Amino acid sequence: MDLKDKRIAYRIYLILGALFISSLVVSNLIFQKFFYWDFFGMYTFEISVGILPYPITFLITDIISEIFGKKKANQIVTAGIFASFFSLLIVSASSYVPATAWSPINDDIFNQVFGATVIAVFASMMAYLFAQYIDIQVFHFWKRLTKGRHLWLRNNFSTFSSQLIDTLTVLLLLCSFGIIEWDRFGVLLLNGFLFKVLVAALDTPVLYVAVYIIRRRFKLQQGGELDMEI
Repeated sequence: MDLKDKRIAYRIYLILGALFISSLVVSNLIFQKFFYWDFFGMYTFEISVGILPYPITFLITDIISEIFGKKKANQIVTAGIFASFFSLLIVSASSYVPATAWSPINDDIFNQVFGATVIAVFASMMAYLFAQYIDIQVFHFWKRLTKGRHLWLRNNFSTFSSQLIDTLTVLLLLCSFGIIEWDRFGVLLLNGFLFKVLVAALDTPVLYVAVYIIRRRFKLQQGGELDMEI
């Protein structure tokens, strides 16, 4: 791969990384609103809106893992950790400074919306650490086992296992800190995991399209990875 292609590959990697980090940070900030979704009359989900952008992070790490390799995927995960903790510092500082008398959002409203963000980010980070690194490990395990074939298999198997760990860990911590009542634990665990599994299954075609476009652009063989070292 020549220098021009490496620069293009780096830009793609940078865009994917930006989408990954923004999805992760936003999911931590909006988690306190819960909604219901009637899935064609078959099942009614009761889940946090924070779960909406979160599956995007697993889709992106799967794309990066497939195209750029395990090392680059782990780098994005690590960058996401720093971005989340930095956002936590900003929110914490914002909660300490007093609102003016004419501020449209007073201290009470701000603390009601963002007051649990410190605990939420901590819980999310613990779950995130376990889930994302496991997702990458499982993804590459299946990639080696299948010799680069059956992308759908490693995409779904890695996401299913990591999403279960993610949902279980974050709910255990949120319930332990009193953010969510324990009587909601079972239904939220079931709803969260089923929703993530459903999204993981639905995003498989998106993964195939993204991988196909990038592979075709850089003339990559099946199972091959881009080397961006300059």
